[in-house]
Amino acid sequence: MASIKDVAAEAGVSVATVSRVLNDHPSVSAEARTRVLAAVETLGYRPNAVARSLRTDQTHTLGLVISDVMNPYFTELARSVEEEARALGYSVIIGNADERPDLQDHHVRNLLDRRIDGLLVSPTDGGSPLMLDAARAGTPMVFVDRWIPGVDVPVVRADGRAAVRDLVAHLHGLGHRRLAIIAGPAATTTGRERVEAFREALGAYGLELPDAYTGQGDFQAESGRRVTEGFLDLPEPPEVVFAADNLMALGALDAVRARGLRVPDDLALAAFDDIPWFVHTDPPITAIAQPTGELGRAAVRALVDRIEGRPGESVTLPARLVVRRSCGEHPNPPQSPSPVQRSTS
Repeated sequence: MASIKDVAAEAGVSVATVSRVLNDHPSVSAEARTRVLAAVETLGYRPNAVARSLRTDQTHTLGLVISDVMNPYFTELARSVEEEARALGYSVIIGNADERPDLQDHHVRNLLDRRIDGLLVSPTDGGSPLMLDAARAGTPMVFVDRWIPGVDVPVVRADGRAAVRDLVAHLHGLGHRRLAIIAGPAATTTGRERVEAFREALGAYGLELPDAYTGQGDFQAESGRRVTEGFLDLPEPPEVVFAADNLMALGALDAVRARGLRVPDDLALAAFDDIPWFVHTDPPITAIAQPTGELGRAAVRALVDRIEGRPGESVTLPARLVVRRSCGEHPNPPQSPSPVQRSTS
């Protein structure tokens, strides 16, 4: 493998000149720069990234801490983050918090110790002193999907309130009146926001959300199964269960099938966070879709802006309702002029 000394010898310049060219220093003449770059190409020289980071105080590496790598939503988010970072000249190290605040902080601490240039986090809860301290210390940071109130960093997320209103209007139009929700953790902003949006949307139709129809989940499939079993045991079960994320929806579907019941004949089902699997279930699941790829790319751009001294801006993108057949819809509904997307799958 060629060394920087080999490049200097090939180009007929000093090692210091090669170093200045590789670090884009303005003091190098155009002729010397041309010779050095030609030598780099001829020899296939690759600078030592670790050594360079010690000189420039930059590693061109981003840290990403996601809430649950098993959740297809976060898998897609991580992929879009990695693709956009690579396009901008950065690598990504990923940590999976598994919806555990202690594991989240473990990954954040390790990433900071590795001298990453910036940090993307989807927080598992709203009370991490470590991230608050990192933000106050000036660590470039962006929250994606979820955020911690009071921490002054950009937030890149989807606004699902309008889509939840569309969902409730859709369910009301189908004749459903007893609507229940499997909520996400109250410690997360998305967990709280989706319940609030659902309750507000019901109120617009004069409907209430009784305590018996509010089940506490944790964004994991097992909690969706457990909460749905509780709903089915009620003297008057709900007509519809709205799961506040995709894994809890799959757990709810398992609970219905375990009782020998069918969706939507015995219980209708809708979900927040559309995933590719939903078109393959029987019936295909009506869901609220987030622009996951766009969120990941926007988060990287906001973080790189902060790393490179530009003001990174918060970004809010709209979610949308995708109508399928898990709530009693007709297989081929008429087209609507609204932004609701309809699928005949």
